[in-house]
Amino acid sequence: MQFNKVEIDYDQMISLRIVFGGDEMKQNFKTMLTRLGSHNPKSLSVPETIPLTLSSVFAFEDVDSLNKVYDGEAEGFIYSRMTNPVHEALKEMMFTIDGGEDALVFSSGMAAITSTLITHLKSGDHVLASHVLYGETYEFLKYQLSKFNIDVTFVDFDQEDFEQHFKPNTKIVYTETISNPMMAVNDITKLAKVSHKHHAKLVIDNTFATPIVCQPLKLGADIVVYSATKYLCGHGDVTGGIIVSDKETIKAIDKVGTLYGGCMSPFDAWILIRSLKTLELRMKEHSNNALKLAVFFESHPKIKKVFYPGLHSSPNFQLANSFFNNGLFGGMLTIDLKGNDESYRTFIDNLEGIKFVPSLADVKTSVCSPAITSHRNLNDHELKEVGISKGLIRISTGLENIEDLISEFEKVLQLI
Repeated sequence: MQFNKVEIDYDQMISLRIVFGGDEMKQNFKTMLTRLGSHNPKSLSVPETIPLTLSSVFAFEDVDSLNKVYDGEAEGFIYSRMTNPVHEALKEMMFTIDGGEDALVFSSGMAAITSTLITHLKSGDHVLASHVLYGETYEFLKYQLSKFNIDVTFVDFDQEDFEQHFKPNTKIVYTETISNPMMAVNDITKLAKVSHKHHAKLVIDNTFATPIVCQPLKLGADIVVYSATKYLCGHGDVTGGIIVSDKETIKAIDKVGTLYGGCMSPFDAWILIRSLKTLELRMKEHSNNALKLAVFFESHPKIKKVFYPGLHSSPNFQLANSFFNNGLFGGMLTIDLKGNDESYRTFIDNLEGIKFVPSLADVKTSVCSPAITSHRNLNDHELKEVGISKGLIRISTGLENIEDLISEFEKVLQLI
């Protein structure tokens, strides 16, 4: 089978400026991710891998020491619901590769998202959000915030006139770098400019992209949130969330997040540090495989449409190509099957090595039907409004041999 070639210079690495030992030097993602995340104590010899600190609480020699740590006059740890040595190492890795000033870690992506929103909103405020979002984010915005007299307007940010939806009380603009599950890409730079014009903060869920594909803070976003459960971990063994922003914003969210108690376990943070070491390597392979799958599906007679920003036929290609890093477009794609209402069941039930999983971003390829998993709590009208049918299949492309993946998909498509 022939594939359209996309010329990508993977040797032209992304460079960021960070400080090592007081000397400013350019480092690429692989170097940073390999060397960051140690937070070792000052010693003539240190552990090669960061020690796992499982203590829930930390002891003090005297009252003055405790007061100094609480008041920020001295470094130290108090209680792992607040932070932990392993948390600090993970935060350093994330804000460095994302181009932020500080970060927070949480027990899940939704804990990170809800803590961000609760911090910046009060009764009477207004939120402007993308009309296509992860199902539970959409549900929280639409049904939970209304309990606190917070109004939410869902908008297609691809519209030229989206600015008309801003109100004097608009405080937050919320969208995803690559939307779940339609793979749409918004103009983050334009959104940031308009949001700031109206004195609103732009919050971007960068889960599908990761900093390897896109760094929204460098495009003008104020806050970036992640489900670390997905690509940042990448091995299906951690649930977590991360926020990256400036120091002042992180300080404000930290106070709220600590009160609500959505803290990440030190063990999960330790596993995430391990996983982040290979993030760039994994994202390149996920992206390579996803692009080849998208090209395969686009020419297949059993597929109505393929949603992937890396396809030249995608309405989002030019925009994504202009601010995504190194010609990478991520490992997620969505296909719309032809056939009857049961085609999705035939497709899913007859896959063998590729599993049906209501999540994404493992090393193994998986599929899901958003209508019955991530977006199952949306009613029929809401699903139709954003174009989600049962025939819509979201594919999380793994790290397997691409020919093996294509062969399995080809086999199951013959049954439709």
